[in-house]
Parts: sequence; C-alpha cells; structure tokens
Amino acid sequence: MFFALLAVTFLLAAAVSFIVVRSFKSPVSTIFRRIIQDPVSSVWERYITFAGLVVGVSGGVRIYQLERYINAPYKNQRVLTLNAERWTLEIYRTVIETLQSLAWMYLVVFVFALMAYVLVKGFEMRHIRKEG
Repeated sequence: MFFALLAVTFLLAAAVSFIVVRSFKSPVSTIFRRIIQDPVSSVWERYITFAGLVVGVSGGVRIYQLERYINAPYKNQRVLTLNAERWTLEIYRTVIETLQSLAWMYLVVFVFALMAYVLVKGFEMRHIRKEG
C-alpha cells in the first residue's frame, strides 16, 4: 500500500508541476527574451522549466512525511495505517505542497527578473539620453 501511495503522490506532483510550468512557459519566455536579448535566453527558459519540475515534485512528494507509514515516528508509537481518509489527506497535501513550492520558486524568479528588468531599462534610458 505504501508503494502505491508513493507512486500516486509522485505522479500527481509531476502532473501538477507540468501543468503549472506549462502555464508559465510564455511569461517566462517573454521575460527572458526581454532581459537577456540573446539566444542564450532559451537556455535559461529550459532551466527554469527543469527547475520548476524538480521543485514541484520534490515539494509535493514529502518523503519524510510518507515515512510515517513504514516506520513509527517515536519509539512507543505505532506505524500509521493507510486508510481512505489518510489517502485523501495525502493527495490533498501533495497538490497543495506542489503548488506552494512552485509559487515560491516563481516568486523568486520573478523578483530577480524584475530587478534585472529595472537595470536593463535604466541602461537603455541612459543610452537614449546620451544619444539625444
């Protein structure tokens, strides 16, 4: 039963991550093309896609939490049993933790992208003033 839960949480986290990463593909692409203005921007887009999948799956599949179903957390406690209620809770946690991990990752990416955009815009304005 534990292996089924591990497989389901992995597949669910991967699916949610794929959907979120796919929905952010266009904004990330636009931002990197604007900031970097070089063919290397596509490499950064691919890296962010990869990082999003890794962050989403690792955030959604919480191995230490799942260990409670094979090992007792403390010496005098029993191992938790996987019943329908715990399955529902674990599936819900997987979706929420995946989304939360991706939200934090994209927040960090977009904060740095915003700072880079401001710098690029400042250099462009300075260049326009020198020409004019």
